[in-house]
Amino acid sequence: MTQNDNNTRLGRRESLMMLGLATVLVYILWNVAALGFLTYPLRLFVTYVHEAGHSAAALLTGGDVIGFQVNSDGSGLATTRGGSRAIILPAGYIGAAFFGAALFYVVNTTRAAKSIAIAIGVGLIVFSLFYAVPSDGLPVALFIGAGMGWLLIAVGWKASSSATLVLLNVLAIMTALNAVLDLIYLTRNTDVGLSTGAGFVRNDAVAFQQEVASFLPASVWAFLWAGIAVLMIAVAVYFSVLRPLLRDTGDAVRGGVGGISSLDPRPKNRDRN
Repeated sequence: MTQNDNNTRLGRRESLMMLGLATVLVYILWNVAALGFLTYPLRLFVTYVHEAGHSAAALLTGGDVIGFQVNSDGSGLATTRGGSRAIILPAGYIGAAFFGAALFYVVNTTRAAKSIAIAIGVGLIVFSLFYAVPSDGLPVALFIGAGMGWLLIAVGWKASSSATLVLLNVLAIMTALNAVLDLIYLTRNTDVGLSTGAGFVRNDAVAFQQEVASFLPASVWAFLWAGIAVLMIAVAVYFSVLRPLLRDTGDAVRGGVGGISSLDPRPKNRDRN
């Protein structure tokens, strides 16, 4: 086995350990109220990705994006026109899950974390300039999108590859598990929404149940979306880290066995007295 093989295997093990650590940290920080100030910027970013998911789905299904906003309390609203509501409504949670899972997969397979950080940063800035709108007179969505964009560019440009990888993995896990982290909210508060100038806006699960699929309650749709989110990140982890690690381990075991069996079992000739 070469030194490069050893380095690759260690890198995959580190990615797997980083995934576990990031998941535990995200879950604790997200659910401990006293630590909310630590995750506040990340919560706003997750909301940004959520609303951007609605917006992207509208564009992809032939609709228009009037704009999307992020509120200072962590809620958000995307205003679209046309497109497929059956795709737009779940795209907040499913889109966030896809973004997080895809980010985790790409970061841990290409080993190009710095370039990926810069590319995502540029994309966030451009998308924000086009579609982010103020909320209560404050440009929160623009500030979060452009601010996170510049941060990712700076990290990708100046920080080490390891530091960039940690940041991208935390963002990936947090956005991918958005549907799971919000599951309690969606199932316990099916009548909660956001009061805006356009009226009372329902949460995504209720809107989907009322507009698209009334044969199941909103709480069931919320659980299904959470399941899809978990499946997406599980697939990304398996194909990017776990399967290559298992394959490398198997190759190492077979290589060791092969090395032993290749020895010549025949006794050497001995000189006789």
